[in-house]
Amino acid sequence: MHVSWTEDVLESEACSVPVRIYRGASPEKAPPLVLHLHGGTFLGGSPAEGHSVAAVLAEAGAVVVAPDYSRAIEHPFPRALELAFELLGSLYRLRARLAGPKSALYVAGEEAGGNLAAGLALKARDRCVGGLDGQILLSPMLDPCMATGSFRRESTNPRGCRWTEGWNRYLGFAANACHPYAVPAFSARLASLAPALIVTAEDDPMRDESLNYACRLRQAGVRVSEHVLPGPTGWPASYSGPAESRPKWRQAIRTLFAKFFQETGAFSVQAKPST
Repeated sequence: MHVSWTEDVLESEACSVPVRIYRGASPEKAPPLVLHLHGGTFLGGSPAEGHSVAAVLAEAGAVVVAPDYSRAIEHPFPRALELAFELLGSLYRLRARLAGPKSALYVAGEEAGGNLAAGLALKARDRCVGGLDGQILLSPMLDPCMATGSFRRESTNPRGCRWTEGWNRYLGFAANACHPYAVPAFSARLASLAPALIVTAEDDPMRDESLNYACRLRQAGVRVSEHVLPGPTGWPASYSGPAESRPKWRQAIRTLFAKFFQETGAFSVQAKPST
């Protein structure tokens, strides 16, 4: 499916944020609306580097809003999460214009963006923000201990230093490692969260923490669908490949996205009252 994107500015209560808006060639009558948060290990990243995932979400039938939150991640927690929360509220208010008045609302992210998406789902539940119909987490960075088996297998890779640097920047100081919005893996209360699609891969260093989180969500009564793709995928590095690239995992996650939208009622959701 052909996907096109345009550049725009999304207004939140605190600031204006540049965004890319992705749409498929044949949009549904009430397409799901997705706030997509790109990766970058909390050290950088951009909507351009998140293009591959955003485009596949659009191919699966969604209207995708991908903000440039790079300035927010220059500061420790909770700056980036606060901005994402404001943007989620803006999407909820503007969804009739961006997608449709009955469109379901999702948050999605890969790697560091997956951490923000998971934290955002927690905050949306606690702040009683209506309209979050699902969370899509790809290789989410959830555990700053970096001590799982899948992560230890990456310990000889120079990329490992980048994870440590990213966590240190995002958390800022040790006390933030105890905050559930900053480190969702450590959250003691996971009940009543939006349904989750969690995708990892055999060669993904975040595989074990992703699956552990899926297990804990399910134990808390959250509707969860988790998938481990066969390797090699090159995750998470291959998420930020060139826009013209078509990685082997593209079709697999497109199918998973479309199925998740259907299972969570994205194409038949009833409008919720405005908050």
